[in-house]
Amino acid sequence: MSLTDTPTPHYDPDAELIRAMAAGDSAALSAMMDLHLTSIKSLAWHMLGDDAAAEDVAQEVFLKSWLQARKWQPGRAKFVTWMKRVATNACLDRLRKKKEVLGDSLPERTDGAISADKAMIERDTAKAVQSAIGTLPERQRAALTLCHFQDMSQTEAADILEISVAAYESLLARARRSLRGVLEADKNTLLTGFATRSDI
Repeated sequence: MSLTDTPTPHYDPDAELIRAMAAGDSAALSAMMDLHLTSIKSLAWHMLGDDAAAEDVAQEVFLKSWLQARKWQPGRAKFVTWMKRVATNACLDRLRKKKEVLGDSLPERTDGAISADKAMIERDTAKAVQSAIGTLPERQRAALTLCHFQDMSQTEAADILEISVAAYESLLARARRSLRGVLEADKNTLLTGFATRSDI
């Protein structure tokens, strides 16, 4: 994987910061973290469901960003797209290793019990949906995360996963079908709310 994988020209709003990082300016790295840390951690959390693991992935991404800034070539893929590719691949690696350790066992699902308190219902729904996403195959989980939690275009998401847009569309469709199946038992309390948000 390199910073020059995608030949299509892109305007990069982070260009000045990247050049400063390449010159060894640590303040530029801090500025990049201010801009993108929340998004990178969010991506990792939705894929891994673990705060500490998400923090570790984010640290890995920014360390690699610091080390790789000198290799960045203006006009190629946006640097943040590359960062999210690094984060996604790091998450996929962790999920594969976890699966090897746990075998085929799946995490317990959270009950989406109806509560009189709307905030509690929304919180339970979010937990149950996250638990359901955690049962999906790794790349399906990545496809859903990039689209629905990172608000990335299909082109950007396909670039991050290093597949064609058509392949990404197929992967995303499978992920939605899989998620719908997992949530079917709780459709009255869970599926309706998520379908509204995610167009599944």
